[in-house]
Amino acid sequence: MQNLYVINSALREERLKAYRVAFTTIFFDISLALACFFGIGLLLDKVPFLKNAMIIIGSIVVIYIGYGIIKSSPDITKEVKLEKDYFKIVRDTFTVTWLNPQAIIDGSLLLGGYNAYVPEEYKIYFILGFCLASFLWFSSLTTIVSLFKTRIDNRLIKWINIICGVIIIFFGIKLAISLI
Repeated sequence: MQNLYVINSALREERLKAYRVAFTTIFFDISLALACFFGIGLLLDKVPFLKNAMIIIGSIVVIYIGYGIIKSSPDITKEVKLEKDYFKIVRDTFTVTWLNPQAIIDGSLLLGGYNAYVPEEYKIYFILGFCLASFLWFSSLTTIVSLFKTRIDNRLIKWINIICGVIIIFFGIKLAISLI
């Protein structure tokens, strides 16, 4: 949902407005990531059985998410009403991030699983890398879509989904292998 919102803002709005949407999305995405990583991760450190269960469940869910992305049918022609008021942009980006059950579950399973897997001395680097990746992803997505909005169609988005899905499946498999 975040990607669709950012893509649609870049397709339909002037570049400055699209970046406002992207940076607000980045803020909420990072805040959710931190909550998922440290909140669920702390619990997993205290309960070893739960840690292994989370890694197993997390890897299955991550692989399933990757498969779902590959099989999804994008439709960038959907009208997303983007409000002029910045407060409404904040409200909408908060909603597609923090009030999205899938984002909360996926984030908790993925980041909670990785918190259980990543050695203690590397956790700060992992989560900082995740935050940097969020920033790079949404700002790059906005830039690329804004620059090439006249050339982007559903077929291209489908190929992007396939590539992203394969990468996500790879991370799910890597997470599962960590138990061996």
